[in-house]
Amino acid sequence: MEAAGAAPNATRLLARLSDPARLAALPAPERSDPAARPAAVLVPVLLRPAPTVLLTLRAPTLSAHAGQVSFPGGRIEPGESAEEAALREAEEEVGLDRAAARVLGRLPEHLTGTGFRITPVLAVLPPPAALRPDPSEVAEAFEYALARLLSPGLPERREGMWRGRPGVSWVWPHERHLIWGATAAILRNLALLLRD
Repeated sequence: MEAAGAAPNATRLLARLSDPARLAALPAPERSDPAARPAAVLVPVLLRPAPTVLLTLRAPTLSAHAGQVSFPGGRIEPGESAEEAALREAEEEVGLDRAAARVLGRLPEHLTGTGFRITPVLAVLPPPAALRPDPSEVAEAFEYALARLLSPGLPERREGMWRGRPGVSWVWPHERHLIWGATAAILRNLALLLRD
């Protein structure tokens, strides 16, 4: 798309993110679990001169995934679509205006080790005037440059132990936070969507 590390051109960025053929060509989930609980996250691309994706650091007091980097999101309520749930959760968690978001499609579902089937909803929106993180859910909201997703050496694959079992996870570099697990896997799919 652009040189590695360069900010994506806005016109080409929107064309790639909204191309149904490119979305359909992304790798399918590696496994499935019909008993997994449905959840949705918003993958909000902020249309700055150098576009970014909005991430959150979950509050340390949460019972699940405390202190982890994530996208705004949560469980899909009965009668809700994944898109409705992702937009509702983003508004509740960080104050994103759901009316300002332009939903482009869905990235491949991701099954977590904790029993959730996450549907990532991809959207673009203008940078918010101000975010209002809900301190009961979000310790911090921060942006990750889309240009970093174009680096050919990223993400890294790291082996480790999780719940006493060996595993492998994608990891994206960040100055202050560890971006791994479901969030890193979803970012990898976003990177594949953007790359040539």
